[in-house]
Order: sequence, then structure tokens, then C-alpha cells
Amino acid sequence: MNIGIYTLPLHTNFGGILQAYALQTTLEQLGHEAIIIDRPPYPILDKDRKSFIYAKRFIKKYLFRQNIEIFKEKKFYKTYPIISQNTQKFIDKYIHRIIINNLRDLNPNSFDAIIVGSDQIWRAVYNSKIENSYLLFAKDWDIKRIAYAASFGTDKWEYSPQQTILCASLLQKFNAVSVRETSAIKLCKKYFNVQAVSVLDPTMLLDKNDYIQLINHAETKPSQGNLLNYILDETPEIKEFINKIAQQRGLTPFRINGKAEDKNAPLIERIQPSVEQWLRGFYEAELIITDSFHACVFSIIFNKPFIVYGNKERGLARFESLLNLFSLQENLITDLSQDHALKIKAGSILSQEKLKEEKKRSLEYLIRTLK
Repeated sequence: MNIGIYTLPLHTNFGGILQAYALQTTLEQLGHEAIIIDRPPYPILDKDRKSFIYAKRFIKKYLFRQNIEIFKEKKFYKTYPIISQNTQKFIDKYIHRIIINNLRDLNPNSFDAIIVGSDQIWRAVYNSKIENSYLLFAKDWDIKRIAYAASFGTDKWEYSPQQTILCASLLQKFNAVSVRETSAIKLCKKYFNVQAVSVLDPTMLLDKNDYIQLINHAETKPSQGNLLNYILDETPEIKEFINKIAQQRGLTPFRINGKAEDKNAPLIERIQPSVEQWLRGFYEAELIITDSFHACVFSIIFNKPFIVYGNKERGLARFESLLNLFSLQENLITDLSQDHALKIKAGSILSQEKLKEEKKRSLEYLIRTLK
């Protein structure tokens, strides 16, 4: 079966890259042809359209005093190749994709099915054209429509009434709907009148050894410590917390991410390490401190103790659902004054058995929906 995978655009986010790689690899292992339907970070505009948009931004910025960048595309495409120089190598080597500016230009005869997912593909604040995440562009195609581990990212409803009505009508055409968080089951039922089931994030469909092979096949350096801190929203308070835990446990903290999203940081500090180097950090760490969902996932995959600081603004539902599933609720803190360091332990035999059980269930679901 020829399967398209519609997920968030691939860029420098490690979790986003690896969930796409894992779903594609799993489908290929099941005997299918799979390709990521990718989009450029910014649409490629013709000359007339570009002039119109720049003029419109100029008026908003200088007449209406709005805080916007007029030439943000130019700035992005100037810096992005530098920031992504390491992560892009992994994408080019391991991920099969088609990059298309206009989704309506896709050939409907190229696909037997399209899978939407995973990651926060259904989060409207991350996706200005959220209706395409429900396959609006393919609404008349004769294909199977499947949502695998799609995520709203939060348990709060963020869609407008118009978006809700349109996306509900599109999702009701799907052959199968699965979500990543248990809270999303309720959202699908309440707002879309669709019955969904929960499945594992695609990264958990692969084994630890699959990721170790990626590390072994790449040129990576030994980690510069044994307390991995992978923090997306770095603050002085979090830094202080990490140092406190390091002193308590006699560990050396190290980081495995550049400040890719910090536009005020020097360009050299924004360069992301390779995906394989990122994975090696989890493989070698004795303890992990993070505020990232996928860092929690890989801590579980590599069976490492971890502390996750829940950022309420980014949404806690993702963390709560994952940790509840594996009976690791005590690993989540929302107050940095909490001293949980001595309570955190590696994933138990119980959680590893749970991982095997949930992987089997999720794979069976995927196989069944593709028949």
C-alpha cells in the first residue's frame, strides 16, 4: 500500500523528526511504501504575491504599530540552513518525503491511504490551516483516512466555532481515529462526535536497539556529563534547579540542544546537534531533566530516571497521559521548589512490560486499520 504521512513540517525539533521517522519506518517494516508529505516552513510566493504581502506588513508595522517582521521569510531562509545543518543530514538520509508548496497540487492517485499524525498535528496554535490536518485538501479523494496518535497538545479546546464545524465534518470521513492522549478521546467525542482510541506515540513503536543502531552508524562524541538537561524553555529558575539536583546526586550536567528557537541568541548557539548525538545523550545519561514530551518518551525507551517540569502554557495533558500510562506520575513536577530528586527512579520492570504490551496493542491497531 502507498501511504502518505501528514505531520507537522520537519525542521529542527528532535521529537518531531523522530516521530516521523519512526512511523515511516514502522510502516515500511509492515511491507508498505510510506512517504512524508512535507511543506516548506514558509510558502514560496510568486513575485506579485510577495510584493503585496510585504506592503501589507509594512502598513501594519508602521501605521498600526504592530510588532511584526516585514521580511521574516528572507531572514528565516538565511539562518535556517545554518541552524539545521546537523538535523537536516538525518532527514535527508533516513526520511523519504515530498516537499510541496500547495497541497492541492498533490496527485490523488499517488496514495492508497493518508495517515495524519503524530505530534501536535491537531493543535490550532501551531497550524494556521488546521483544516488540512483533517485532510481538507484530499476531501474528495478515494483513499483510506487514518489518524494515528494525533495530538491536540492540550485538554483545552482551542478551535473557533467555524474550525470545529469544518474539522468535525472532515474527521467523520476517516476510517479510523486514534489519538496520543486520553484527554483527546473526550475532545473528539464532545466536539467532533467521533469515537477515538489512544495509542502510543510512533517513537515507541520502535525498540531501544533501533535507536542504538542509529547512534552506532553515525559519528558522535561522548556526552560531556551524566545529567542530561533538555530544556525548551530555559529560565534562571530551571538552571538553578538543575544545578541543585546535580550537587545532590554528584552528577555533571550537560545539554544536547542548541537555542534554535531563541532568535535573540547568537547564531552559533542556535545550531542544533545531530539527531544521533541527541539520542546518544539519552543512552549515556544517568538522570534526565526536561520539559519536553519526547524527552520523557525517550527516557522511558532507554529506561532512564527522569524529572519532567510541566510547562502549563505548553500544556500538561501530554505529560499526564504518558506518565499515567506507565505509572510514573511522581516524575512530573510543576513547582521547582518541590524536591523530588531522591524519589525519581529508573523505569521499573513493570513500566518496561507495559511498554511491550502497549507497543503490541498499538501495532495491532495500525495493522488492522490498514487492511
